[in-house]
Amino acid sequence: MTGTTSVKDLFTKNLRTSGIYIAFVVIVGLFAILTGGTSLSPMNVTNLVLQYSYILILAIGMVMVIIAGHIDLSVGSVVAVTGAVSAVLVIKYDMPWWVGVLAALGCGVLIGAWQGFWVAFVGIPAFITTLAGMLMFRGLTLLVLNNTSLSPFPEPYRNIAAGFQNGLLGGAGYDVFTLVVFALAVAGYFFSAWRTRRSQIAYEQPVVAFPLFILQLVLVAAVVMWFAWQLASARGLPNVLIILAVLIIAYSLVTTRTVFGRHVYAIGGNLAAAMLSGVKVKWVNFGVMLNMGILASVAGVVFSARSNAAQPAAGNMFELDAIAACFIGGAAVTGGVGRVTGAIVGGLIMAVMSNGMQLMGVPQSVQSVVKGLVLLLAVAFDVYNKRRAGAR
Repeated sequence: MTGTTSVKDLFTKNLRTSGIYIAFVVIVGLFAILTGGTSLSPMNVTNLVLQYSYILILAIGMVMVIIAGHIDLSVGSVVAVTGAVSAVLVIKYDMPWWVGVLAALGCGVLIGAWQGFWVAFVGIPAFITTLAGMLMFRGLTLLVLNNTSLSPFPEPYRNIAAGFQNGLLGGAGYDVFTLVVFALAVAGYFFSAWRTRRSQIAYEQPVVAFPLFILQLVLVAAVVMWFAWQLASARGLPNVLIILAVLIIAYSLVTTRTVFGRHVYAIGGNLAAAMLSGVKVKWVNFGVMLNMGILASVAGVVFSARSNAAQPAAGNMFELDAIAACFIGGAAVTGGVGRVTGAIVGGLIMAVMSNGMQLMGVPQSVQSVVKGLVLLLAVAFDVYNKRRAGAR
């Protein structure tokens, strides 16, 4: 007989995954109160998406690296060098904007392959390889830019990160197209959740009680459509949010529905068992590092488009924000555990905290202390969960 999961079970057995969403809601509510509602204004919500999109893109790649049991310290420098290459071609040599984008992505592929070779086939730990990469690619950024900034980019390039889809379906004071897109997304989520539930019942797996299942759907729909209304009431659907949504969906499928994704989890969970099971560990590790290079180059394009410039100091400390987003989002320090959606929520928590403290006028030094404490508590929570599971 198929069992059901109670509210208590939902928050105890799935605390690693459900706790992060609860924390996110609490933090959003807290800063809404502290800022007098300013943090939830349509314009601020839109700016939040634009300002932190590149960190979320990096977090998608970083969570796969961490799941595999590695770490990548070079992504901030890769963001800088790929943006610099794009700027030199588009601004200095007056090439079409798309040439700069393709060149940046090509650099990301080469960098990912370079680091993947040393990690996977030579056997140098990713920590050391990417630490060397952080220094190398920062130096290459200075060489490419000749230690100066380049700006501005042409409008089509800027629109990658600063453009909006607005007015396609009309609307008085709000954008109908944005609302329709999000409504379709909610419908897709409902359909997927319903199919998953039916599959679990068919295989006699425990499922959440039906009233609680409906409550979850209603809460998700309410939050998503509120977010859609905020965007629609401001400037419409940001182009960068479309890019981010495509990446989230694609990598969620890769990590949960593909052989490659299962092998990444297997390597991070138990390397010896994965090797005995026939997993091609070297090629999977190579793929993980290659993928990180590609996503870092995407973030480089988005960041340079958002900044409307390529700067020698671009991407500074981005790797730490991306790593923090993954750990706050539930990734395990030892590998084998983590989700793309968790990393995104972890990144949003960092974004909401940073944005809220900026609105409150909190000094940068205090902001760093707060974010450091949140990261430490997230990792401590992971360690506590493992000890509790081991004691059972």
